[in-house]
Amino acid sequence: QVQLVESGGGLVQAGDSLRLSCAASGVTFSSYDMAWFRQVPGKEREFVATISWSGGIKYYADSAKGRFTISRENAKNTVYLEMNSLPPEDTAVYYCAADAARLRVSQRAQEYDYWGQGTQVTVSS
Repeated sequence: QVQLVESGGGLVQAGDSLRLSCAASGVTFSSYDMAWFRQVPGKEREFVATISWSGGIKYYADSAKGRFTISRENAKNTVYLEMNSLPPEDTAVYYCAADAARLRVSQRAQEYDYWGQGTQVTVSS
């Protein structure tokens, strides 16, 4: 049994920053690649960022590069997503995902086995 619980979402103004957190339980956290995805109504789930089990490899969607930072604290079983300079287009439900460590971290939602319930991020203009 693996559980992922996101937190940190909310309503912010354009240009503001947020830090999302994802707390994991029931998993050997350090052995899992972690990722953030987001989804808006009527659109497919979109990759945002991923981090390898060791924290040494990170990938970002083009929309996130330069603005978002993914990090993890394995001792706390927690992964973070720092989001800066938020525009209204970043409004979405943000999901945390986990996958047993692969040779290469994945950007595909289909390859992640465990998901949180999501946290809503709303950026007003």
